[in-house]
Amino acid sequence: MLLIEEPQVRSLLTPEKCLAAMRQALADLEDGKCDMPPRLICKMPNTAAFGFMPAYVGDYFGAKVIAAYAPNMGTEYPSHIGYVMLFESRHCTVAGLVEAGAITEIRTGCVSAVATDLLARQDAHTLALIGAGAQARSHLAAIRLVREITAVRVYDMNPAAASRFCQEAEARYGLPVTVCENAESAVRDADIICTLTPSRDAYLTRAMVKPGAHVNAVGTFSPVTREVSSDLVAAARLYADQTAACRAESGEYLIPLREGLIGEDHIIGSVGGLLLGRVPGRQSETDITLFDALGLAVEDIAAARLVYEEAAR
Repeated sequence: MLLIEEPQVRSLLTPEKCLAAMRQALADLEDGKCDMPPRLICKMPNTAAFGFMPAYVGDYFGAKVIAAYAPNMGTEYPSHIGYVMLFESRHCTVAGLVEAGAITEIRTGCVSAVATDLLARQDAHTLALIGAGAQARSHLAAIRLVREITAVRVYDMNPAAASRFCQEAEARYGLPVTVCENAESAVRDADIICTLTPSRDAYLTRAMVKPGAHVNAVGTFSPVTREVSSDLVAAARLYADQTAACRAESGEYLIPLREGLIGEDHIIGSVGGLLLGRVPGRQSETDITLFDALGLAVEDIAAARLVYEEAAR
């Protein structure tokens, strides 16, 4: 069994390799080649979400066991802490234990990049990031692989975090990065918007988003939390990482559904369906497209498999 810690995960799981792995995993899930039982998320007394996320991807299966703890955001401690336990399918032996924080960070940005590649306008160049933590870094790293990003705007409730992100991103990519005073100024006229916060209440509204924009809603993953308002969801073409999971767990979908602003058929389909050509994508240059990302166990197992096989070589 291999024990693969964060530094090795980051050296092996490059955005380029992970992007290809996420495309394949999402297509395989839609095509019935993977099995993914419902995840179990328990609320701990300290407000942490303790999750067990199992999946079978053919030659490997396993589960991510992780604690998501929002108060760690902006501190020296990661907001997601745990491991992916990976089994090989032939004899069901434990192949590896892979640090899950880096897996979650990198694969999440790459999944959003897959959706962005399929749904954003081809002339999308301006990227807005709400939240300046690990997911802001992973989303910039991945999305710049699928669109020519020429300007980045970032907003975070912690100005120091936004400033650190700005300095790091400008030094690494040579892109102009603007720190904004609020979310509204960050997303104004943005072509691609990524919401990356643990907010319980919606803050991104229809009036803030220009026609033709693409939104990746990433930060929340429960029926009672959301970042995107009901009026924006109703106005957008809505896509999921998995349709069944979105119907069961997504506050972005369930809250406007309860309010009567959308119907059960408002989810057009999954990213996997888009990849396989089974779901229609953007229909016009003025469509607002919305990808609601809950995070899937197949993404974690596929990413861990890639890391394990690279490490084994």
